[in-house]
Amino acid sequence: MHNCSGHRLDPLLRPRSVAVVGASLRPDSMGEWSLRNLQRGGYAGTIYPINPRYQRLFDLTCYPGIAALPEVPDLVIFAVADNRVEALLDDAIAVGVPAVLLMSTLSMEHDREPLLKTRVQHKIRQAGMLACGANGMGFYNVRDCVWACGFDSRMHQPPGNVSLISHSGSGMSGIIDSDERLRINIAVSTGNEIGITMDEYLDFVLDLPETKVVGLFVETARNPAGFQAALEKAQRKGIPLVAVKVGRTARSAQLTVSHSGAMAGDDATYAALFDSYGVTRVRDMDELATTLILMAEFNPLGPGGLVTLHDSGGERQLMVDLAEEAGVPLTEINSRTAAALAEVLDPSLPPVNPLDAWSRGGEGAAGNMARCLSILMQDPQAALGAVMHDRAPEGKVYTSYIDYMRRAHADSGKPVALVAARQGTGCDPQAVVATHAGLPVLDGIPAFLRGVRALFDYRDFLAREPMRPPVVADQVARPWRERLAIGATLDEADSLAMLREFGIPVNDTCNANSEEELVDAARELSFPLVLKTASPDMPHKTEHGGVVLNIATEQSLREAYRALSGRLGPQVLLAPMIRGGIEMILGARRDPQFGPVVLLGFGGIYAEVLRDVAFCLPPFDAAEARRRIDSLRLRTLLDGQRGQAPCAIDAFCDSAARFSVMVHTLGDTLQEIDINPVIVNRERCLAVDALAVGRNTHEQR
Repeated sequence: MHNCSGHRLDPLLRPRSVAVVGASLRPDSMGEWSLRNLQRGGYAGTIYPINPRYQRLFDLTCYPGIAALPEVPDLVIFAVADNRVEALLDDAIAVGVPAVLLMSTLSMEHDREPLLKTRVQHKIRQAGMLACGANGMGFYNVRDCVWACGFDSRMHQPPGNVSLISHSGSGMSGIIDSDERLRINIAVSTGNEIGITMDEYLDFVLDLPETKVVGLFVETARNPAGFQAALEKAQRKGIPLVAVKVGRTARSAQLTVSHSGAMAGDDATYAALFDSYGVTRVRDMDELATTLILMAEFNPLGPGGLVTLHDSGGERQLMVDLAEEAGVPLTEINSRTAAALAEVLDPSLPPVNPLDAWSRGGEGAAGNMARCLSILMQDPQAALGAVMHDRAPEGKVYTSYIDYMRRAHADSGKPVALVAARQGTGCDPQAVVATHAGLPVLDGIPAFLRGVRALFDYRDFLAREPMRPPVVADQVARPWRERLAIGATLDEADSLAMLREFGIPVNDTCNANSEEELVDAARELSFPLVLKTASPDMPHKTEHGGVVLNIATEQSLREAYRALSGRLGPQVLLAPMIRGGIEMILGARRDPQFGPVVLLGFGGIYAEVLRDVAFCLPPFDAAEARRRIDSLRLRTLLDGQRGQAPCAIDAFCDSAARFSVMVHTLGDTLQEIDINPVIVNRERCLAVDALAVGRNTHEQR
């Protein structure tokens, strides 16, 4: 075993002795595999099989029960049926076993209340015991030769450079067993986490010197504060995280009042959380495996973009299309690089990136390819290179491809991968050997490009300047916290007043409860005007026909008021019309796990139909707001289209930053808030409609 500083999870993940309850010779049983895996993995500690039906198993003395063992083992693996777990757990607790692994579901027919899972969890917590599972597949601590799993697996050679923590058992085994190119150090199937949660395993692997990248298969964070702390630790240590997050459907929209609350659901919270801590989110297992390999071999990445070498004009064009779709920057090579390539290439081939370097063939073809790749990768703006060549027959790898990758890497000092346009195979020993030597052999352009995008994103994340959010005095926030803390919903006038006090520019508004009050208020404003119902029962005025726009005269105002008050009551709000500009949105919702989440983006119909918004954890500064706005699909609308003047983007970003500070300062007293629209024109940014919903913190105690 490798020495390493102590950790709370050592008795579980680095045990000095292991007992297997239910050890067996029955082929393919959990009891057989649990015992066999410890020996296959080269476990150097003491193994105690426990089963009263045997005297010896796998050349080991077998014991009738936990109490009969000559010492208290660090870890007990339960390889028994659910109906036997509770009594055997009592035996383990009685002798002071510090850690257990439970792989079964902990469910029984005709069970009694409280159910078995609840009873077991209570006993584990009362005993202060470390527990992996239940309903999982155990773990592989390859670095310390502890294979604690009741299922078959391929061989794993220590040390690895990738750790994997998965809520899904198949999410673990489907990755670690599928391909030898992925070098696993530790893999854990956490199950339903009746004891140890994902964040604690993550904290453990982040302390291992071999950990270059960590993969996560996330269903939910059962310990939100611990999960966030572990993400922060990874950020601090410069170890990238790659996550598959399942469960994208927002379940919370039914309970929200504002548009922002409906959009900022569960998945949006994780999007904001991952962005804040530089976590790469991938869509599926192919992207996860490929990105883990690239992160393990290539991180950190230098400046610049991707250069690619091809032996096909058609596949080169495909690469251009797919790279643009994936958001991967392709290097614009300089004139010196282009001139050097032109000396090597056939006259018919343009010296550009991506480069089709397929010549007329002959003995010098491979040498020309090698020279072209070296020249490409020595361009100052090349961060990494890829040889985009398909596999040989039967999925094999041509040795010449590896040779000129090795030469280009030596000449440039930059990372390079071999990528097939079509899925190949990891069974060719050359693919495994080259990958483990730092020259990854990968399959499928889209998955490769997702991994490259992750490398670029993480590089840029590490280069971000520390945020400097605006500062707000506590005396500004205190009265609003007190109002919101009783669960009050602020009407538009009060919501805008709150925004104004936090330094966010808002449109001028006047309240009125009669026609004469309204006419008097209009004399303080300038036509054209907007008239809105201020009925407290109608948070979404437009949906009830509660907004009248472009009122140009006093007579029109009187007529609009009479019609509106007749339907929706006498309480109204009057404000100047804002001419021109783009409708944006600022909003926030309190997530039950991670607290407030801010959304910013395009408002009005864009928010409701296109949902072109980004999600962030507050507080943040104007630079962060600008970065997120620049990532939106409709971003170019703000630059002015068809002769329109560009919008005051910086003003909006400043308002977004102040809004995030307000949301952060109000804390748990704010359930949700919506500013829709925020009008951004060429001169300024103004909030023209707002709704804030408080959270009764007294009832939460």
